[in-house]
Amino acid sequence: MTPSFLKHRFIKFLWIPLLIIIIGAWFLLPTKKEELPSPYSLTPIKRGNLTATVSATGTLNPVITVTIGSQVSGTIQSLDVDFNSHVKKGQVIAQIDPALYKASLAEANANLMSAQASRDEQAVEVKDAKRKLKRVEDLFKQKLVSDSDLDTARFAYEAATVQQRVKQAAVAQAEAARERQQVNLAYTTIYAPIDGVVISRDVDVGQTVAASLQAPTLFTIAKDLTAMQIETDVDEAFIGMIKDNQPATFTVFAYQGRLFHGHVAQIRLKPKIDAGVVKYNCIIYVDNSDLALKPGMTATVSIEVAHREGVLKVPNTALRYVPEMPEAQLKKIRESLKPNEAVLWVEQGNNQLKPVTVKMGLAGEKETEVIGDQLHEGMKVAVPGKNDGSARRRHFGLSLF
Repeated sequence: MTPSFLKHRFIKFLWIPLLIIIIGAWFLLPTKKEELPSPYSLTPIKRGNLTATVSATGTLNPVITVTIGSQVSGTIQSLDVDFNSHVKKGQVIAQIDPALYKASLAEANANLMSAQASRDEQAVEVKDAKRKLKRVEDLFKQKLVSDSDLDTARFAYEAATVQQRVKQAAVAQAEAARERQQVNLAYTTIYAPIDGVVISRDVDVGQTVAASLQAPTLFTIAKDLTAMQIETDVDEAFIGMIKDNQPATFTVFAYQGRLFHGHVAQIRLKPKIDAGVVKYNCIIYVDNSDLALKPGMTATVSIEVAHREGVLKVPNTALRYVPEMPEAQLKKIRESLKPNEAVLWVEQGNNQLKPVTVKMGLAGEKETEVIGDQLHEGMKVAVPGKNDGSARRRHFGLSLF
């Protein structure tokens, strides 16, 4: 064997013990330690104001909205307003082609004139039958005509009288038909029924509207956009806390940094069932003097149902915190609680916690009022954990420091 060959074999097998040394150092040398999260952290009991709210979502709409339709069919001849137009009550806003209705009215007038002429003709016949009856009665008194001639004359007069009433009824019918055609002709001109703003236009010039089954919608007019309302549904579990005139705040996606204000105006009695959940519609009136809010916006609403000042309060998480301890001991603590009571775990030194029974008062979205003789402002209570560095875990790996 040559020296170069021996050197090559030596280098080839040298890495095996070197690898063993490195692996041993990885596990045996001092390493960094990673902090474990503590099961709890401490927060002080605070004194201050507390507000309870009920949250819901709803849609903004004008307080009064009028849908304008057409009672007659026809082609839209002209439109005098458009989206966002301000209109006055009685203003012409659209015109349906009146040609057919003018022709129908002319026909109804002609029929009325014909019926009146027929009535007048029958009136003449009644007069003639009456004269003939009088002549026959005079001749009958002189015994110059028989009883049958008298009966015939009387029958002719009565028949003419009845026929006259028929003709008069035909005149009344023709007058009604003419009036109907006049009304239909008047309906071809569409007027604004209220002062307001056009928020929707659903037709165009030249479009044919058919009113055979129901009135087609032409426009939607909002009476006053400076006063809006939110229609929101509140779960039956919270509806008992909602009262008229309660203040409410809400936000909309268009102005996420702005808080709007309103008040509860009405709680409607008709229930709504959505996926098995019963809800009730609550109407919230909103001032929109600056016209920032638009119809149809989605509002996230908080209704203030109660407010208290100067109370002791803790985070809601403090009332839900349960330390690690034997289940039997926890069960005993729970069984000792009365309705509307809870347990706070307070600091007593040496990283130890002790349970304190408290009575729960007003419950807010994030905090709850607590009442108890052992409580005072600044007392620290446990909440589910944050990292306070009280526990550490060895992190395996090679450490060079």
